[in-house]
Amino acid sequence: MKHLLTIEQLSEAEINEVLALSRQVKARRGQPLPHPPLAGQTWGLIFTKASTRTRVSFEVGIRELGGSSLYLSSKDIQLGRGETVADTARVLSRYLYGVIIRTFAQSDVEEFAQAGTIPVINALTDDEHPCQILADLFTIQEKLGDLKGKRITFAGDGACNVARSWIFAAAKTGMELTIAAPPGYQPRPALLARAGGNIRVTEDLATAARNADVLYTDVWVSMGKEDEAVDRLRVLAPYQLHSGLVRPETLVMHCLPAYRGKEISAELLDARQHDIFDQAENRLHVQKAILTLLAA
Repeated sequence: MKHLLTIEQLSEAEINEVLALSRQVKARRGQPLPHPPLAGQTWGLIFTKASTRTRVSFEVGIRELGGSSLYLSSKDIQLGRGETVADTARVLSRYLYGVIIRTFAQSDVEEFAQAGTIPVINALTDDEHPCQILADLFTIQEKLGDLKGKRITFAGDGACNVARSWIFAAAKTGMELTIAAPPGYQPRPALLARAGGNIRVTEDLATAARNADVLYTDVWVSMGKEDEAVDRLRVLAPYQLHSGLVRPETLVMHCLPAYRGKEISAELLDARQHDIFDQAENRLHVQKAILTLLAA
């Protein structure tokens, strides 16, 4: 694995390699590393989109692996203000050992990886959120065992970046994914055909949730979608996760930040907060595994 740009580009073997190493990384956290994989390395975090979990987990992870990090917001560098993505990649490749990019356009991440000579990690674009989904797979594996055959229902905006990454992840790991979303918020048929796998799309959340092993949701108004907020909240309101949809054995997941009373009820979030914050913690362990593999 040279870069982590999308779930779509990962093989099943590469996903399993990340998950296996994540288990080791989590188990030995706090123990001295005889050979820190990022010793002497500085990695850059190029963030056009602000973040809590992504920034903190990556900065902590880099430090725990023996490296150092340099946070670069859109105000700190010339990217997007005249200098091309390719030229920025060529320059930063002379200084850094790798970059973690959180931005809007997937094409920027792809162009950086093509023009540069260092590993690139997609920390979120409008198209995909691969680090989050790998942490989700790890969480499900921890709590429910083997991924193959597990039934996951994604409720809400089924065309968002998290849902798109889940489509490819489910297909590659043999999970059964149902996306419950209203018209206009469903993934395109061409994307589903490209992914393959056992993926179903429905408008009926109650039926989709009935036998799910995992119920998953995400924010309805992501960064860059603020102008659509009124319409999104109205149309997606029937797709809120609440206690009436959940069996005792169902795993409830949310990639956070959560907006109580919108995509998930306050009651359900509080009742299942242990699992949801375990999911958030696992971002750290999985990203340390990704960093380790890319630094090898």
